[in-house]
Amino acid sequence: MYPRLLGVYSYRKTEDIGTGSTQKNRESVTYWFVRRLDDDRYELQPLNNNHVPSGIVIIVGSGEFAKSYFPETDYYNRYTVPALKTLKAKIERGEECYKNGDLEQAEKEFLKAVMMDEKNASANLGLGSVYCDKGDYTKVKKVLAVILNNDAAFREEQRHQFNTFGIGLRKGKLFTEAITYYQTALKGNPDDEHLLFNIARACLEAGDTQSAADSIARALEINPDFDEAKKFKIYLNKKMAGEEIDAKFVDGPDIPIGAAPPSLDPAS
Repeated sequence: MYPRLLGVYSYRKTEDIGTGSTQKNRESVTYWFVRRLDDDRYELQPLNNNHVPSGIVIIVGSGEFAKSYFPETDYYNRYTVPALKTLKAKIERGEECYKNGDLEQAEKEFLKAVMMDEKNASANLGLGSVYCDKGDYTKVKKVLAVILNNDAAFREEQRHQFNTFGIGLRKGKLFTEAITYYQTALKGNPDDEHLLFNIARACLEAGDTQSAADSIARALEINPDFDEAKKFKIYLNKKMAGEEIDAKFVDGPDIPIGAAPPSLDPAS
């Protein structure tokens, strides 16, 4: 179940400035984007100067939330809603341009979105995919650093995007980066056999056959009926035994080193 959006809330803090007769009270106000996770926990993210949620997410209990945070409906409707609509439109235009193969315009749209929220998961994943397709791997690595430090990039609603970026890393032969990327995603869902499959393939392409075998074994422990993993295991066993691989087997459409589970990794 996804968190329930509550809107924008303020947190007010009073500080004493100066000493003695010059001492004054100053109130500072910060604004937070709030989602309710359940009856006892609230997820809060600060708003940046563009009025959109950005930065580190914190979790507070219901008692602290009720005591310290106050609804700002007017602020939310006047500033945050329009800003989020603008940000969403830029990302959607970027995704549409990327889908149509217009990498230059896609990059421009994603960069506009990043200017509004430099940590936005969708914008950075889109930008990373553009740079992968362009072969600009210096920029890919910079974007990857942002993504790896952003838990939102690996949420279920980002699944298609983070997978597209992972495909791009492998296409660019950035196997070490692809492995790190998928392992970070795996932390949020350690029993995802498709992620383990992707790690296995990246390990194989990186030349680490044993790690590939370990990952595929774990995938099959989780889902013994995972057909693509079964085929991949056969391939690995033959490779590790030094046996000749049937060219038809290697090049066929169902071989996992050239294709991937439809639900997660539809391209290579």
